[in-house]
Amino acid sequence: MSSRIILDIHALQNVPPSNLNRDDTGAPKTATYGGVTRARVSSQAWKRATRRYFTQLLDPAELGVRTKRVAEQLAARITALAPSIAGTDALGLAAQVLQAATGSKIEPPKRKVEASKKNGTPEPAPESSYLMYLSARQLDGLAELAVQGSADITAFLKDKENKARAKRIADTRHSVDIALFGRMVADSADINVDAAAQVAHALSVHQVEIESDYFTAVDDHNTDAEPGAGMIGTVDFNSSTLYRYAALDVDLLERNLGKGLDDDEPPATPVRRAVEAFVDGFVASLPTGKINTFGNHTLPDAVIVKLRSARPISFVSAFEKPVNTDEFGGHMEGACARLADYIPRIERAYGDESTESWLLRIGPATDKLSGIGTEVPSLKQLVETIGTTVADLLEERR
Repeated sequence: MSSRIILDIHALQNVPPSNLNRDDTGAPKTATYGGVTRARVSSQAWKRATRRYFTQLLDPAELGVRTKRVAEQLAARITALAPSIAGTDALGLAAQVLQAATGSKIEPPKRKVEASKKNGTPEPAPESSYLMYLSARQLDGLAELAVQGSADITAFLKDKENKARAKRIADTRHSVDIALFGRMVADSADINVDAAAQVAHALSVHQVEIESDYFTAVDDHNTDAEPGAGMIGTVDFNSSTLYRYAALDVDLLERNLGKGLDDDEPPATPVRRAVEAFVDGFVASLPTGKINTFGNHTLPDAVIVKLRSARPISFVSAFEKPVNTDEFGGHMEGACARLADYIPRIERAYGDESTESWLLRIGPATDKLSGIGTEVPSLKQLVETIGTTVADLLEERR
Protein backbone atom coordinates (compact mmCIF):
# COMPACT_ATOMS: atom_id res chain seq x y z
CA MET A 1 0.00 0.00 0.00
CA SER A 2 1.41 3.39 -0.94
CA SER A 3 2.13 5.76 1.93
CA ARG A 4 -0.14 8.68 2.61
CA ILE A 5 0.66 12.28 3.46
CA ILE A 6 -1.08 13.25 6.69
CA LEU A 7 -0.45 16.36 8.76
CA ASP A 8 -1.30 16.41 12.48
CA ILE A 9 -1.41 19.81 14.21
CA HIS A 10 -1.41 19.98 18.01
CA ALA A 11 -1.55 23.22 19.99
CA LEU A 12 -1.64 24.21 23.66
CA GLN A 13 -3.17 27.62 24.21
CA ASN A 14 -3.93 29.62 27.34
CA VAL A 15 -7.20 31.53 27.20
CA PRO A 16 -8.01 34.03 30.00
CA PRO A 17 -11.58 34.87 31.10
CA SER A 18 -13.60 34.47 27.89
CA ASN A 19 -16.67 33.05 26.24
CA LEU A 20 -15.34 31.94 22.86
CA ASN A 21 -18.23 29.64 21.94
CA ARG A 22 -21.65 29.86 23.63
CA ASP A 23 -24.32 27.23 24.12
CA ASP A 24 -28.08 27.85 23.89
CA THR A 25 -28.11 29.45 27.36
CA GLY A 26 -25.27 31.87 26.58
CA ALA A 27 -22.76 30.01 28.75
CA PRO A 28 -19.38 28.79 27.42
CA LYS A 29 -19.66 25.31 25.93
CA THR A 30 -18.39 22.44 28.05
CA ALA A 31 -17.86 18.68 27.82
CA THR A 32 -17.29 15.88 30.30
CA TYR A 33 -13.98 14.13 29.70
CA GLY A 34 -12.10 11.99 32.18
CA GLY A 35 -15.06 12.30 34.52
CA VAL A 36 -14.79 16.08 34.96
CA THR A 37 -16.19 19.15 33.23
CA ARG A 38 -13.89 20.69 30.65
CA ALA A 39 -14.03 23.93 28.70
CA ARG A 40 -14.88 23.21 25.06
CA VAL A 41 -14.75 25.16 21.83
CA SER A 42 -16.61 23.38 19.05
CA SER A 43 -14.86 22.31 15.88
CA GLN A 44 -17.39 24.33 13.87
CA ALA A 45 -16.45 27.52 15.73
CA TRP A 46 -12.74 27.05 15.10
CA LYS A 47 -13.26 26.02 11.47
CA ARG A 48 -15.22 29.20 10.86
CA ALA A 49 -12.48 31.24 12.53
CA THR A 50 -9.92 29.52 10.30
CA ARG A 51 -11.98 30.16 7.16
CA ARG A 52 -12.31 33.83 8.06
CA TYR A 53 -8.55 34.02 8.68
CA PHE A 54 -7.99 32.81 5.11
CA THR A 55 -9.13 36.22 3.85
CA GLN A 56 -5.84 37.60 5.22
CA LEU A 57 -3.78 34.91 3.50
CA LEU A 58 -5.36 34.10 0.13
CA ASP A 59 -6.70 35.84 -2.94
CA PRO A 60 -10.54 36.08 -2.94
CA ALA A 61 -10.52 34.03 -6.16
CA GLU A 62 -9.15 31.08 -4.16
CA LEU A 63 -12.00 31.16 -1.64
CA GLY A 64 -15.65 30.19 -1.62
CA VAL A 65 -18.98 31.76 -0.67
CA ARG A 66 -21.36 29.96 1.69
CA THR A 67 -24.79 31.57 1.69
CA LYS A 68 -28.49 31.07 1.04
CA ARG A 69 -28.38 34.25 -1.05
CA VAL A 70 -26.31 32.56 -3.72
CA ALA A 71 -28.63 33.79 -6.51
CA GLU A 72 -27.71 37.37 -5.67
CA GLN A 73 -24.02 36.48 -5.76
CA LEU A 74 -24.39 34.90 -9.17
CA ALA A 75 -26.67 37.67 -10.49
CA ALA A 76 -24.02 40.28 -9.65
CA ARG A 77 -21.49 38.36 -11.71
CA ILE A 78 -23.94 38.02 -14.62
CA THR A 79 -24.53 41.77 -14.63
CA ALA A 80 -20.78 42.42 -14.48
CA LEU A 81 -20.33 40.31 -17.63
CA ALA A 82 -23.42 41.63 -19.42
CA PRO A 83 -24.56 45.03 -18.04
CA SER A 84 -27.77 44.84 -20.09
CA ILE A 85 -28.87 41.91 -17.89
CA ALA A 86 -29.67 43.33 -14.49
CA GLY A 87 -32.18 43.31 -11.66
CA THR A 88 -34.88 40.65 -11.77
CA ASP A 89 -33.67 39.42 -15.17
CA ALA A 90 -30.24 38.59 -13.74
CA LEU A 91 -31.80 36.98 -10.67
CA GLY A 92 -34.08 34.84 -12.83
CA LEU A 93 -31.15 33.68 -14.93
CA ALA A 94 -29.13 32.94 -11.80
CA ALA A 95 -31.93 30.91 -10.22
CA GLN A 96 -32.36 28.66 -13.25
CA VAL A 97 -28.66 28.08 -13.77
CA LEU A 98 -28.12 27.27 -10.09
CA GLN A 99 -31.02 24.82 -10.12
CA ALA A 100 -29.53 23.08 -13.15
CA ALA A 101 -26.07 22.98 -11.55
CA THR A 102 -27.04 21.81 -8.07
CA GLY A 103 -30.55 20.34 -8.35
CA SER A 104 -31.68 22.71 -5.60
CA LYS A 105 -34.80 24.85 -5.82
CA ILE A 106 -33.89 28.52 -5.90
CA GLU A 107 -36.96 30.61 -5.17
CA PRO A 108 -38.07 33.47 -2.90
CA PRO A 109 -38.79 32.21 0.64
CA LYS A 110 -42.55 32.02 1.26
CA ARG A 111 -42.39 34.00 4.49
CA LYS A 112 -40.59 36.84 2.72
CA VAL A 113 -43.05 36.72 -0.18
CA GLU A 114 -45.98 36.97 2.23
CA ALA A 115 -44.32 39.85 4.07
CA SER A 116 -43.69 41.71 0.80
CA LYS A 117 -47.31 41.32 -0.26
CA LYS A 118 -48.50 42.54 3.13
CA ASN A 119 -46.20 45.56 3.10
CA GLY A 120 -46.50 46.31 -0.60
CA THR A 121 -42.76 45.97 -1.15
CA PRO A 122 -41.00 44.37 -4.16
CA GLU A 123 -40.82 40.59 -4.28
CA PRO A 124 -37.70 39.31 -2.48
CA ALA A 125 -34.79 37.73 -4.30
CA PRO A 126 -34.74 33.95 -4.78
CA GLU A 127 -32.72 31.94 -2.26
CA SER A 128 -31.64 28.37 -1.67
CA SER A 129 -33.33 26.57 1.23
CA TYR A 130 -29.97 25.84 2.85
CA LEU A 131 -26.48 27.31 2.88
CA MET A 132 -24.93 26.70 -0.52
CA TYR A 133 -21.16 26.60 -0.83
CA LEU A 134 -19.60 27.51 -4.19
CA SER A 135 -16.14 28.75 -5.07
CA ALA A 136 -15.55 32.12 -6.67
CA ARG A 137 -14.32 30.36 -9.81
CA GLN A 138 -17.46 28.19 -9.93
CA LEU A 139 -19.69 31.26 -9.66
CA ASP A 140 -17.69 32.95 -12.42
CA GLY A 141 -18.10 29.88 -14.66
CA LEU A 142 -21.84 29.69 -14.02
CA ALA A 143 -22.16 33.40 -14.81
CA GLU A 144 -20.49 32.86 -18.19
CA LEU A 145 -22.84 29.96 -18.89
CA ALA A 146 -25.88 32.04 -17.93
CA VAL A 147 -24.88 34.88 -20.25
CA GLN A 148 -24.29 32.40 -23.07
CA GLY A 149 -27.84 31.06 -22.72
CA SER A 150 -29.52 34.31 -21.72
CA ALA A 151 -31.57 34.61 -24.95
CA ASP A 152 -33.72 31.65 -23.84
CA ILE A 153 -32.30 30.13 -20.69
CA THR A 154 -35.10 27.57 -20.31
CA ALA A 155 -34.49 26.09 -23.75
CA PHE A 156 -30.73 26.41 -23.28
CA LEU A 157 -30.76 24.31 -20.10
CA LYS A 158 -33.08 21.69 -21.59
CA ASP A 159 -30.16 20.69 -23.77
CA LYS A 160 -28.49 17.78 -21.93
CA GLU A 161 -24.98 18.94 -22.71
CA ASN A 162 -25.61 22.46 -21.39
CA LYS A 163 -27.17 21.08 -18.20
CA ALA A 164 -24.21 18.72 -17.79
CA ARG A 165 -21.85 21.68 -18.26
CA ALA A 166 -23.59 23.54 -15.44
CA LYS A 167 -23.09 20.58 -13.13
CA ARG A 168 -19.45 20.15 -14.18
CA ILE A 169 -18.76 23.79 -13.42
CA ALA A 170 -20.20 23.37 -9.92
CA ASP A 171 -17.98 20.33 -9.34
CA THR A 172 -14.60 21.55 -10.60
CA ARG A 173 -12.11 24.26 -9.61
CA HIS A 174 -12.98 24.01 -5.93
CA SER A 175 -11.81 26.78 -3.64
CA VAL A 176 -9.24 26.18 -0.90
CA ASP A 177 -11.85 26.33 1.87
CA ILE A 178 -14.23 23.92 0.10
CA ALA A 179 -11.36 21.50 -0.57
CA LEU A 180 -10.34 21.66 3.09
CA PHE A 181 -13.69 21.66 4.89
CA GLY A 182 -15.91 19.89 2.39
CA ARG A 183 -19.34 20.66 0.98
CA MET A 184 -22.72 18.98 1.18
CA VAL A 185 -25.27 19.64 -1.55
CA ALA A 186 -28.47 18.07 -0.25
CA ASP A 187 -30.12 17.72 -3.66
CA SER A 188 -27.06 16.50 -5.60
CA ALA A 189 -24.96 14.15 -3.52
CA ASP A 190 -22.73 13.42 -6.51
CA ILE A 191 -21.20 16.91 -6.28
CA ASN A 192 -20.53 16.71 -2.54
CA VAL A 193 -16.92 17.29 -1.49
CA ASP A 194 -15.33 15.20 1.26
CA ALA A 195 -13.42 17.37 3.74
CA ALA A 196 -9.65 16.98 3.63
CA ALA A 197 -9.30 18.55 7.09
CA GLN A 198 -10.68 17.34 10.40
CA VAL A 199 -10.80 19.66 13.39
CA ALA A 200 -11.40 18.35 16.90
CA HIS A 201 -13.35 20.15 19.60
CA ALA A 202 -10.79 22.05 21.64
CA LEU A 203 -10.80 20.82 25.27
CA SER A 204 -9.25 22.23 28.41
CA VAL A 205 -6.54 20.02 29.86
CA HIS A 206 -8.01 20.59 33.33
CA GLN A 207 -11.34 20.81 35.10
CA VAL A 208 -13.19 24.12 34.79
CA GLU A 209 -16.03 25.93 36.47
CA ILE A 210 -18.33 28.43 34.82
CA GLU A 211 -18.20 31.85 36.46
CA SER A 212 -20.57 34.80 36.05
CA ASP A 213 -19.68 38.44 35.71
CA TYR A 214 -22.31 40.79 37.15
CA PHE A 215 -22.21 44.09 35.26
CA THR A 216 -24.00 47.41 35.32
CA ALA A 217 -24.25 50.20 32.78
CA VAL A 218 -24.77 53.78 33.89
CA ASP A 219 -26.92 56.23 31.94
CA ASP A 220 -24.64 59.12 30.94
CA HIS A 221 -27.49 61.58 31.49
CA ASN A 222 -28.49 60.39 34.95
CA THR A 223 -28.74 63.16 37.53
CA ASP A 224 -27.83 63.00 41.20
CA ALA A 225 -31.48 62.27 41.84
CA GLU A 226 -31.21 59.12 39.67
CA PRO A 227 -28.13 57.32 40.98
CA GLY A 228 -29.14 53.81 39.89
CA ALA A 229 -27.79 51.81 36.97
CA GLY A 230 -29.49 52.10 33.60
CA MET A 231 -28.91 48.41 32.94
CA ILE A 232 -27.76 45.36 34.86
CA GLY A 233 -26.97 41.83 33.74
CA THR A 234 -24.60 38.88 33.89
CA VAL A 235 -22.32 37.20 31.38
CA ASP A 236 -20.85 33.73 31.89
CA PHE A 237 -17.19 32.96 31.26
CA ASN A 238 -14.35 30.59 32.05
CA SER A 239 -10.57 30.42 31.77
CA SER A 240 -8.66 27.48 30.34
CA THR A 241 -5.56 25.95 28.87
CA LEU A 242 -6.85 24.30 25.70
CA TYR A 243 -5.55 21.31 23.78
CA ARG A 244 -6.36 21.88 20.11
CA TYR A 245 -5.99 19.30 17.35
CA ALA A 246 -6.52 19.10 13.60
CA ALA A 247 -5.60 16.57 10.91
CA LEU A 248 -5.11 17.20 7.20
CA ASP A 249 -5.22 14.50 4.49
CA VAL A 250 -2.94 16.04 1.88
CA ASP A 251 -3.77 13.35 -0.70
CA LEU A 252 -7.50 14.10 -0.50
CA LEU A 253 -6.74 17.83 -0.56
CA GLU A 254 -4.83 17.33 -3.81
CA ARG A 255 -7.74 15.41 -5.33
CA ASN A 256 -10.20 18.09 -4.25
CA LEU A 257 -8.13 20.93 -5.65
CA GLY A 258 -7.05 19.24 -8.86
CA LYS A 259 -3.62 18.93 -10.38
CA GLY A 260 -3.08 22.64 -10.86
CA LEU A 261 -5.50 25.50 -11.35
CA ASP A 262 -3.24 27.60 -13.55
CA ASP A 263 -1.27 26.43 -16.57
CA ASP A 264 1.84 28.42 -15.62
CA GLU A 265 2.33 26.97 -12.13
CA PRO A 266 3.67 23.61 -10.91
CA PRO A 267 0.94 21.05 -10.12
CA ALA A 268 1.83 21.03 -6.41
CA THR A 269 1.48 24.82 -6.04
CA PRO A 270 -2.27 24.93 -5.20
CA VAL A 271 -1.85 22.15 -2.64
CA ARG A 272 1.14 23.84 -1.03
CA ARG A 273 -0.73 27.14 -0.83
CA ALA A 274 -3.73 25.41 0.77
CA VAL A 275 -1.56 23.49 3.26
CA GLU A 276 0.26 26.64 4.30
CA ALA A 277 -3.00 28.56 4.67
CA PHE A 278 -4.53 25.80 6.80
CA VAL A 279 -1.55 25.49 9.16
CA ASP A 280 -1.24 29.26 9.50
CA GLY A 281 -4.99 29.82 9.83
CA PHE A 282 -5.66 27.02 12.30
CA VAL A 283 -2.79 28.01 14.60
CA ALA A 284 -3.31 31.77 14.54
CA SER A 285 -7.10 32.11 14.33
CA LEU A 286 -9.44 32.62 17.27
CA PRO A 287 -13.24 32.42 17.51
CA THR A 288 -14.68 35.85 18.22
CA GLY A 289 -17.42 35.03 20.75
CA LYS A 290 -17.67 37.90 23.28
CA ILE A 291 -14.29 39.16 22.08
CA ASN A 292 -15.21 42.82 22.73
CA THR A 293 -16.23 41.95 26.28
CA PHE A 294 -13.10 39.99 27.23
CA GLY A 295 -10.38 40.94 24.72
CA ASN A 296 -8.94 37.43 25.02
CA HIS A 297 -6.46 37.72 22.14
CA THR A 298 -4.00 34.89 22.80
CA LEU A 299 -1.87 32.60 20.65
CA PRO A 300 -0.64 29.06 21.40
CA ASP A 301 2.39 28.65 23.65
CA ALA A 302 3.24 25.37 21.92
CA VAL A 303 2.54 23.96 18.45
CA ILE A 304 3.59 20.48 17.34
CA VAL A 305 3.16 19.40 13.72
CA LYS A 306 3.66 15.78 12.68
CA LEU A 307 3.95 14.57 9.09
CA ARG A 308 2.64 11.00 8.97
CA SER A 309 2.48 8.25 6.37
CA ALA A 310 -0.40 6.13 7.68
CA ARG A 311 -3.16 7.69 9.79
CA PRO A 312 -3.70 10.74 12.01
CA ILE A 313 -3.19 10.47 15.78
CA SER A 314 -4.64 12.81 18.41
CA PHE A 315 -2.80 13.15 21.72
CA VAL A 316 -5.90 14.10 23.72
CA SER A 317 -5.58 10.92 25.83
CA ALA A 318 -2.60 12.56 27.53
CA PHE A 319 -5.16 14.73 29.30
CA GLU A 320 -7.82 12.15 30.14
CA LYS A 321 -6.62 12.60 33.72
CA PRO A 322 -7.00 16.35 34.35
CA VAL A 323 -3.82 18.39 34.76
CA ASN A 324 -3.65 19.92 38.24
CA THR A 325 -1.75 23.03 39.24
CA ASP A 326 1.20 22.87 41.57
CA GLU A 327 1.96 25.32 44.39
CA PHE A 328 2.96 27.93 41.82
CA GLY A 329 -0.24 27.62 39.77
CA GLY A 330 -0.70 27.31 36.00
CA HIS A 331 -1.54 24.40 33.70
CA MET A 332 0.76 24.97 30.71
CA GLU A 333 3.89 23.44 32.22
CA GLY A 334 2.01 20.36 33.37
CA ALA A 335 0.32 19.99 29.99
CA CYS A 336 3.66 20.16 28.18
CA ALA A 337 5.12 17.55 30.52
CA ARG A 338 2.15 15.26 29.80
CA LEU A 339 2.66 15.56 26.04
CA ALA A 340 6.41 15.08 26.30
CA ASP A 341 5.78 11.80 28.17
CA TYR A 342 2.80 10.59 26.13
CA ILE A 343 3.95 11.20 22.54
CA PRO A 344 6.99 8.87 22.49
CA ARG A 345 5.07 6.22 24.42
CA ILE A 346 2.13 5.96 22.02
CA GLU A 347 4.35 6.18 18.95
CA ARG A 348 6.66 3.50 20.30
CA ALA A 349 3.72 1.21 21.16
CA TYR A 350 1.98 1.48 17.78
CA GLY A 351 4.94 2.18 15.55
CA ASP A 352 6.09 5.69 14.79
CA GLU A 353 5.04 6.29 11.20
CA SER A 354 5.84 10.02 11.36
CA THR A 355 8.53 11.14 8.94
CA GLU A 356 8.96 14.71 10.18
CA SER A 357 8.13 16.55 13.41
CA TRP A 358 8.30 20.28 14.04
CA LEU A 359 7.95 22.26 17.25
CA LEU A 360 7.18 25.93 17.83
CA ARG A 361 7.24 26.87 21.52
CA ILE A 362 7.39 29.92 23.74
CA GLY A 363 8.72 30.33 27.29
CA PRO A 364 10.15 28.06 29.98
CA ALA A 365 6.79 26.39 30.67
CA THR A 366 7.22 24.50 27.39
CA ASP A 367 10.81 23.32 28.04
CA LYS A 368 9.72 19.70 28.55
CA LEU A 369 8.70 19.55 24.87
CA SER A 370 12.26 20.19 23.72
CA GLY A 371 13.31 17.27 21.55
CA ILE A 372 9.79 16.35 20.43
CA GLY A 373 10.52 17.80 17.00
CA THR A 374 12.77 20.10 15.03
CA GLU A 375 12.37 23.49 16.69
CA VAL A 376 11.51 26.45 14.49
CA PRO A 377 11.69 30.04 15.73
CA SER A 378 8.51 31.46 14.20
CA LEU A 379 5.12 30.54 12.79
CA LYS A 380 6.18 31.95 9.43
CA GLN A 381 9.14 29.58 9.24
CA LEU A 382 7.00 26.65 10.43
CA VAL A 383 4.43 27.30 7.70
CA GLU A 384 7.05 27.70 4.97
CA THR A 385 8.95 24.57 6.04
CA ILE A 386 5.80 22.43 6.04
CA GLY A 387 4.72 23.83 2.67
CA THR A 388 8.10 23.08 1.10
CA THR A 389 8.21 19.56 2.56
CA VAL A 390 4.72 18.70 1.29
CA ALA A 391 5.39 20.14 -2.16
CA ASP A 392 8.64 18.14 -2.45
CA LEU A 393 6.84 14.91 -1.48
CA LEU A 394 4.15 15.51 -4.08
CA GLU A 395 6.75 16.23 -6.76
CA GLU A 396 8.64 13.02 -5.90
CA ARG A 397 5.51 11.00 -6.67
CA ARG A 398 5.21 12.32 -10.20
